[in-house]
Amino acid sequence: MKYLFGASGHAKVVLDVIESKNINIDGVFDDNKKEDCFQGLPFLGKLEPGNKALNQGEFIIAIGNNKIRKEIVNNTKTKYFNAYHNNSFISRFSKIGEGTVVMNNATINSGAIIGSHCIINTASIIEHDCVIEGFSHISPNATLTGNVKVGEGTHIGAGAIVIPNITIGKWCVIGAGAVVIENIPDNSVAVGNPARIIKKV
Repeated sequence: MKYLFGASGHAKVVLDVIESKNINIDGVFDDNKKEDCFQGLPFLGKLEPGNKALNQGEFIIAIGNNKIRKEIVNNTKTKYFNAYHNNSFISRFSKIGEGTVVMNNATINSGAIIGSHCIINTASIIEHDCVIEGFSHISPNATLTGNVKVGEGTHIGAGAIVIPNITIGKWCVIGAGAVVIENIPDNSVAVGNPARIIKKV
């Protein structure tokens, strides 16, 4: 049995990714929703400790917020599965942790290492030998060129470009369209071309 946790707009896209591989989802858990179904799937309510699904099923956390995904993993003992869109390219020489979603037309090239519970969004490019730590989100059309390192929980905005051999720290936000040409320390927000740090978070 396979389940989604979360029923937002992001979850709609995650479901499309899963179904592109002809994998069936048996239901959706969400702490806040009250409708009877989501995209034709039954709502199964709040995921409480002791729920049989935690022991008998596998989950994907279909929530875009990086911190919330980490909180759920830290507080929930269960198994997680990965979702790779049928039109994505994933090198057989790459490594990907559990619970990660790779969306339509995304590319993960040779030697890349992707952590657990990451989002590799639509048409993003992860070039050779990049390292992306867990709970990060690489947004649509973002490009990480060779040997880029991205720390845990970092969000790379849509269309951002990171030049080779750059390190971006943990829990950073890189703005949409930014061009990162220098290392970015932990907990930074950086925007622009070239990217400049505008605040700490």
